[in-house]
Amino acid sequence: MIQRLIHFITENKIFDKSHKILVGVSGGIDSVVLLDLLDKAGYSMAIAHCNFQLRGAESDKDERLVHALALKYDVSIFKIAFDTLAIATERKISIEMAARDLRYEWFEKIRSENNCDFIAVAHHRDDQLETFFLNLARGTGLAGLTGMNPVNGKVVRPLLFASRGEIENYRHELFLDFRMDATNQNLEFQRNKIRHSLMPIMDSLNPNFREGLIRTMDHLDKTASIYNRTITEAWQRVATTKDQTHYISIEAVQNLDPLDTYLFEFLKPFGFKGSNIRDIVQSLSGLSGKQFTSATHRLLHDRENLVLTPFMEEEVSHFYLDQEQNEISDPIHLKISKEMSNGTIHYTDSQSEASIDQDKIQFPLLIRRWQQGDYFKPLGMTGLKKLSDYFVDSKLSILEKENVWILANGEQIVWIIGYRLDDRYKITSQTKRIVKIKAVV
Repeated sequence: MIQRLIHFITENKIFDKSHKILVGVSGGIDSVVLLDLLDKAGYSMAIAHCNFQLRGAESDKDERLVHALALKYDVSIFKIAFDTLAIATERKISIEMAARDLRYEWFEKIRSENNCDFIAVAHHRDDQLETFFLNLARGTGLAGLTGMNPVNGKVVRPLLFASRGEIENYRHELFLDFRMDATNQNLEFQRNKIRHSLMPIMDSLNPNFREGLIRTMDHLDKTASIYNRTITEAWQRVATTKDQTHYISIEAVQNLDPLDTYLFEFLKPFGFKGSNIRDIVQSLSGLSGKQFTSATHRLLHDRENLVLTPFMEEEVSHFYLDQEQNEISDPIHLKISKEMSNGTIHYTDSQSEASIDQDKIQFPLLIRRWQQGDYFKPLGMTGLKKLSDYFVDSKLSILEKENVWILANGEQIVWIIGYRLDDRYKITSQTKRIVKIKAVV
């Protein structure tokens, strides 16, 4: 079994002898066998153990065994205790999910702080099959039916080649000490229901069921590779990206079939759920302005595109331009120069530049976002105009409007930066001093 382990690790390029492996050891049979195999195969290791305090004195006995294993194999050990029940209640998740999250969060912390290269966990072939049915019961895409990968970032699973029966035989032959977790028999846990109720039924239908399902999962994994490549190629056809904003052409995406499947795969990496997709599809034929949100992103139906943007940290809403400054970079890049007027009036056609009568303003000038109810007097006009109406007339998209900055003199708007100067601040034949401001793109 040691040679099979080495072959599996090598074939899947999981790690090599130069790496240090942090092994998650619960004290159960699977992790005890993994630890022994890695030791006999000559890999460098350290042990990480979580006491979830769910089984009283039994959990403490698990910890003592793992400590003894660290002495036996002469490796470092890192231990922690969690009040798992309280944390599950606080996070409003199941105890299983809380334990999983706590374990992997802490494993990664210990790995990074102690110069370990990978975190090895003891999932085996039968865990793969149980995960297949867990995901199937919850509802999943194709990826959820392909099982766990030997390598997932820094988490590795070197024992996926072995069945539960093979692990038990190895433990028995070497008389390895391990701890039996009574909760593994508790049918209140979904995985235990699958292990003890569903799997025996499937075995009775077909004695070779487990081998057959592993082959099916391998076929699905290869199919998923083709599927994912198709999704990636479609994304490249319909979407463009600038900085962190993605623009998905509504016209192009509506030509995809099945539309809901493509949209689900496009948006899933950004936190959108299957339950969002139907509403997003329906919005495509409606008016612009509809918005959808995930935990991390916003999707905006904006005329010709679905605009996907990440939520940013709350930004400062007000900035100031002082008289002595000749350049600022936050929140927008501006270059400022001053000159005396020669009596010649010259207006530039560039929207990115503004020439302002300095005697009509008082520093510091305010730079802020535009607000509903803002008015200004557009250059060349005699009356006031709502900014919202100006944006409509200028055919600005919703996203463009949200990114507009205003240069203000007290309560009055001086310049819609990058768009239009207020007529009240233009230079005239009476102007003596000029402030020139250029928005640098």
